[in-house]
Amino acid sequence: MSSVVAGPPQVASGYRAGRTLPLRVELVRQVKRRRTLVMGAIMFALPFVLLIAFQIGGEPGQDNGRVNLMDSATASGANFAAVNLFASAGFLLVVPVALFFGDTVAAEASWSSLRYLLAAPVPRARLLWSKLVVALGLSLAALVLLPVVALAVGTAAYGWGPLQLPTGGSLPSGTAAQRLVIVVAYVLVSQLVTAGLAFWLSTRTDAPLGAVGGAVFLTIIGNVLDEVTALGDWRDFLPAHWQYAWLDAVQPQLQWTDMIQGTALSVTYALVLFALAFRGFARKDVVS
Repeated sequence: MSSVVAGPPQVASGYRAGRTLPLRVELVRQVKRRRTLVMGAIMFALPFVLLIAFQIGGEPGQDNGRVNLMDSATASGANFAAVNLFASAGFLLVVPVALFFGDTVAAEASWSSLRYLLAAPVPRARLLWSKLVVALGLSLAALVLLPVVALAVGTAAYGWGPLQLPTGGSLPSGTAAQRLVIVVAYVLVSQLVTAGLAFWLSTRTDAPLGAVGGAVFLTIIGNVLDEVTALGDWRDFLPAHWQYAWLDAVQPQLQWTDMIQGTALSVTYALVLFALAFRGFARKDVVS
């Protein structure tokens, strides 16, 4: 009897795995979703909410005898933009990151469209990579939108001028703009842990709310643990411990030490979580 040797799997003519689910297609799909539009509207509206609050409540810090970044909000447009970042970095900016990363894969599963995407056929790694890049882009857009709108609103309300520092002195407008770019970049990097958590959970569940809520919950737990001073040096391993290291960028002399430590910690955690997401999804039995 003659033996039959199996040949390599047949591939359709013209098929290229790297061309499946193009980033442009995925980006358009995600941008058109209602949650993206709602989150964009919230980021756009926040500076106006703070402006109204200052108009109603008067000058910040005028009665408390203290001087901090919040107290300098009405000094210039640059100050107003910095205060918007300060007010939202602790929690509000966590939400769009968790939403864009946690909803992206789990939503496809909840709609029972994930298996059809994979049957296109879109390689699993390609699908995750496209969704990861688009989620990162949308998160960056949300983080950039807030200070840009705040800078425009603050300049219209309080004028264009130097960044007044709470410790005394000021930074020229050009230097202030550069420092704000550094702040936005660091805030994005500090949110990568939340992004990794949300993305990993999104590959583990078919419930988008569970992935988003789980990432937000774990981020809050990290913030709470950072307040427990009894943990001592163990807090240095919590990403939340370094989330406000960007305040060193709004000082007379730019300090990099804390931001470098925070960046290294966030990137390390994020890479591990993203790797777990790719590894688990590659072996997952997709039935929805």
